[in-house]
Amino acid sequence: MTAGEGREDLDAKLAAFLAGGHIAELDLSTVVTLAAEALDLAPVQVYLADLQQRQLIPLTAPADPLPVDDSAGGWAYRKQSLHVEEGARDITVWLPLIDGAERLGVLAVPTPAVDPSFLLRSRALASLLAPLITSKRAFKDSVVQRTRTETMGLPAEMLRALLPPRTIGTPRIVSTAVMEPAYEIGGDAYDHALTTTTLHAAVVDAMGHDLSSGLTAAVALAACRNARRTGSDLSELTSAVDEALGAWLPDQFCTAVLIQLDLATGALRWINCGHPPPLLVRGPRLVSEAMEREPDVPMGLPALLTEAPRQVHQIALEPGDRVLLHTDGITEARLADGEEFGADRFAQAVIHAASTGEPAPETLRRLIHSVLDASENKLRDDATILLLEWNPPSTSGPAAE
Repeated sequence: MTAGEGREDLDAKLAAFLAGGHIAELDLSTVVTLAAEALDLAPVQVYLADLQQRQLIPLTAPADPLPVDDSAGGWAYRKQSLHVEEGARDITVWLPLIDGAERLGVLAVPTPAVDPSFLLRSRALASLLAPLITSKRAFKDSVVQRTRTETMGLPAEMLRALLPPRTIGTPRIVSTAVMEPAYEIGGDAYDHALTTTTLHAAVVDAMGHDLSSGLTAAVALAACRNARRTGSDLSELTSAVDEALGAWLPDQFCTAVLIQLDLATGALRWINCGHPPPLLVRGPRLVSEAMEREPDVPMGLPALLTEAPRQVHQIALEPGDRVLLHTDGITEARLADGEEFGADRFAQAVIHAASTGEPAPETLRRLIHSVLDASENKLRDDATILLLEWNPPSTSGPAAE
């Protein structure tokens, strides 16, 4: 068989796979096998990141889980880049599985030798599988179960069903979030979404730590999205949440920070409803008090008892700036000796994580793990962080105030 005939055969197999209407009916492991065969690759293995991003869980046996922080597959996941591992007999090429900006796991492809054709087919397989994994995860419990290492509480199950992807973004903007305790979250929630011109993001902390606080956070997210999707501005968004909570959960309230970022200019507008102020990291330093303003009252009934309008604040971001929204469960986490983690220690952890030069999702993963490790995984309250990083084209200058 000539090289041309081999290529035609490969193209025919791949076309047959892609044209197959039965893909939706198959379990994910079968799809992986068929896709690898269509691309003329040896048996491959998919590893999915667990909920806390500490392990890479194999989709099928007999492979063992891999530590994200200390494995070749973990390197590919952390760096979001291809990694070649040489073994005694074979070479394993590790590729990150990324759907849009969301890290899902890694793909391990064994081979006797690496050549351009092999790398092209391996990258094609990773690109093909990532959106399939996202799609299967939406309605296949078996995929979700593989990424859990503990039993999830009911409030956490409800809230996580409403959350957007952990990471969204484009080359210009990345927004990524984490929530802990991962399996027992009660009243924290986050939201982020993109239009062609704007990033919308929010972090919510509902009163309490039970199902009612989860319902409060869920109603707040729904009201915010409903208003946002009709073109409402920030003030109208908060009013929509106030009215929804006042009508449906009059005994509940929540604190929140809601932001809108102009992707072209870097103009960042936000409203703080009784919440800890966001942090601004510029290069290797924390810009002290950059986003500290007098907060408004929390959202819900307290807002309906006052006629004072919400205050919309604005600053100009510079290229490369990172902004962190967080709940007080971060700063109130207790260390092993009983001392609070505190705002200063959190700020230093932010600076250290940002100084590594790693992608924003990895910075945030390392940051939340530093908080958890320092508190021996015993948080006093829900802890949520949302990090956004603005990287406009190099021709763009800093936005004007």
